[in-house]
Amino acid sequence: MTTEGGLDVIAGAEAIKACIDSMKKAGIETSLFIDADIKQIEMAAKLGAPTIELHTGAYALAYGTARRSMEFKRLALGAIRAHELGLKVNAGHGINYVNVDEVITIPHLYELNIGHSIMSRAMFTGIEEAVALMKARMNP
Repeated sequence: MTTEGGLDVIAGAEAIKACIDSMKKAGIETSLFIDADIKQIEMAAKLGAPTIELHTGAYALAYGTARRSMEFKRLALGAIRAHELGLKVNAGHGINYVNVDEVITIPHLYELNIGHSIMSRAMFTGIEEAVALMKARMNP
């Protein structure tokens, strides 16, 4: 399961490496959805993944609590390490119109994956307005 946490690339290294290699041969870029754990990030690089998506769910759940700054720091340090290893860094899970202001300050981010928040707002405002508002929040 990856929706409530990142993929464990250490435990699944052999199968994940085979998948990455097969996808590379087919010309498909692989992105591994992982927690901002340095060991997981280093293994993703070792296995040859060109891109990772940092799971921001723990940060999103901690927003408004004393744990928020710790979770944010973990994401920032993970992004820095991934960048040092030559990985493209994306992030996603639980990003919304409130916490995106801080999320965009994580260093070396290439892309944010935000779906639920935008689609939920779009039900009330329409997709054009929901996307425009998120883009405005992401590009202050």
